[in-house]
Amino acid sequence: MLKGKKILLGVCGSIAAYKSALLVRLLIKAGCEVRVIMTVSAKTFITPLTLSTLSKNPVVSAFEKDDRGQWENHVELGLWADLFLIAPASANTMAKMAHGLCDNLLTAVYLSAKCPVVIAPAMDLDMYRHPATRQNLKILQSFGHLVLDAEHGELASGLVGEGRMAEPEHLLQQVEEHLSKKKRFEGKQVLITAGPTYEKIDPVRFIGNHSSGKMGLALAHAMASEGARIHLIAGPGQYKLESELIALTHVSSADEMYNEVSAKYDQTDIAIFAAAVADYRPIAPAEEKIKKTGDSMTIELVKNKDIAAEMGKRKAKSQVNVGFALETEKEEQYAKEKMDKKKFDLIVLNSLNDNGAGFSVDTNKITIFSVDQPKRHFELKSKQKVAEDIVNCIHETFK
Repeated sequence: MLKGKKILLGVCGSIAAYKSALLVRLLIKAGCEVRVIMTVSAKTFITPLTLSTLSKNPVVSAFEKDDRGQWENHVELGLWADLFLIAPASANTMAKMAHGLCDNLLTAVYLSAKCPVVIAPAMDLDMYRHPATRQNLKILQSFGHLVLDAEHGELASGLVGEGRMAEPEHLLQQVEEHLSKKKRFEGKQVLITAGPTYEKIDPVRFIGNHSSGKMGLALAHAMASEGARIHLIAGPGQYKLESELIALTHVSSADEMYNEVSAKYDQTDIAIFAAAVADYRPIAPAEEKIKKTGDSMTIELVKNKDIAAEMGKRKAKSQVNVGFALETEKEEQYAKEKMDKKKFDLIVLNSLNDNGAGFSVDTNKITIFSVDQPKRHFELKSKQKVAEDIVNCIHETFK
């Protein structure tokens, strides 16, 4: 099950560091390729030579040159791994991870890692029970990391209780289960629209809106993390992709977005219409910049195609369509009407009356309506966490 998997093992300063030797042996025996990062304090409990010999790879612990005169690249280490296992994880290192502190190679790699992270705490009983440690554990879990409970037993201090790092055999089992877990949208084709559209008035002016595309991008990453292949069709904005499963197509106008969506929709299992598409466009954009000639100017507008509604007409029984509604009044009424009209399986309602929700912010507060489920309210969260809530609701609908 683990054969060929690349495991990055982080070892922190703890008496439990001696267990990392057996852990490395078990991972190698299971067919893994193992590389080890140690904090400086971890070296006082177990030598790098021991872990280097067992892993058959050099152990790294600091930003220093190797034999070829090259610096250790924390970004490359983070991208190399299929899983980052930190065992033992000290209270100090977990606090740094929870709050984004980066003063050593291990935490630098952690902040650069794109792979799943598994954390095995090890410390004394009172440290493990301390409110600060419990809070940090909750924060790390909220990041999507798997935090393994410390085991009960005799501790180095002489106390008996929780705080012992899980035994290497138990850690190996947890790693196997974590990596073998089937992703919920493995092999599914997902189309996502994001961002605004810009409707040309003349070569330098346009009609647009304040959408940043952040919600659509967060949804793309959330779906990709569940194994889906994403076609992200995005209006003007900044889109930093962090998954090879996401294919990005840039568009500008509503017509361009319609053409791209129309070409890909029939091969799509799930379509998420998160873009803020302009309802109207100038009927006759000027070829040259319009000069200021009077106190007023009239621009005649024509209605754009309703992309979601048009795709709703083509929707097959096996497809799931997800829409968004951004309202300022009669929010629930308008959202439900839009869901019926455009044949959405579920719709995500935002209200501009909620602080921290809407365009150009990093948070959102939503209500989700679906055809066969009661409405679900969610508190104000980061758009990444909102995306996870939406993905969970889509999964309930899809299955």
